[in-house]
Amino acid sequence: MGKRHFIKDLVEGGTVDDVFSVKLKKPPREYAKGYMFDLRVSDRTGIINLKFWGPKDPRLVDSIYDPLKVGSVVRVRGKVGSYKDSPEIWVDTDGEISTVERSGYDISDFVPTTEEDVDQMMSRLNSFIRQVQDPFLSGVLRHFFADEGFVSRFREAPASIQKHSNYVGGLLEHTLAVVEICANLCSLKDRMDRDLLVTGAVLHDIGKIDEYRVTTNIDMSEEGMLLGHIFIGAEQVKEAAESIEGFPARLRHKLVHMVLSSHGKYEYGSPRTPQFPEAVALHYADEMDAKVERYIGLKETARTEDDWTYDPELRHIYLR
Repeated sequence: MGKRHFIKDLVEGGTVDDVFSVKLKKPPREYAKGYMFDLRVSDRTGIINLKFWGPKDPRLVDSIYDPLKVGSVVRVRGKVGSYKDSPEIWVDTDGEISTVERSGYDISDFVPTTEEDVDQMMSRLNSFIRQVQDPFLSGVLRHFFADEGFVSRFREAPASIQKHSNYVGGLLEHTLAVVEICANLCSLKDRMDRDLLVTGAVLHDIGKIDEYRVTTNIDMSEEGMLLGHIFIGAEQVKEAAESIEGFPARLRHKLVHMVLSSHGKYEYGSPRTPQFPEAVALHYADEMDAKVERYIGLKETARTEDDWTYDPELRHIYLR
């Protein structure tokens, strides 16, 4: 049976009896009436805090808490409350939190998937790849996109955990958008190196394939947590270029630089800032697609009748 109570639809004062994926768990602690613990649970529509309010029996609370693993699916029966104007799920001893076997849920209820046609997006991206004339840049692109295993992972990877394109197929969707922005910019600024810009745009986020892992959640891999996608991607591009005989050193440096500087600023995670036109163009194309996608997503999911919603990073967003 599919889910009936999705997080985006929960309202304060309502009840909930459904399955959710565990993203985070905090150890039990004592409160005035007993012992409690916190979870963050999710489904394909969002993330919500969950509080379990238990009795004065720490062993009983531990027996409920211990089987709950990050990435597992749990059945939750409780009510919807609110804390600091944010909805939460509250479960007490009259409710339920218990693990669910794999046969008891549909994975598509937990991991969102792009609404675009993946085959069509991949075909469109391949058309840009085929247009690259420089033999060395074309060779780097073939190094990755002639590899069926790489392409399969690329098609399924998300582009983030929460901020933008945070769903299966999100990396392909985001990459294609960035490539198209860059290609269109080249028609306005034809003194830029189109082959270099398109190649950099195609490859700028490939490290995200290894940065994220997808189970019932989209989460960081160990490699992603320790290294980050910019470093991972830059290393992969560097190694690919070095595997091609005669690859010009300056061209290799520029291509790797575009990956390293794609976030634009040190405080945004870029080890380098953009230092030539194609790198600047890639950074702003990347930021444009990510930022506009976030605004659209926040506007579509705002749960208010006001004319505005507020995001701590983006601040006020007009909804009408």
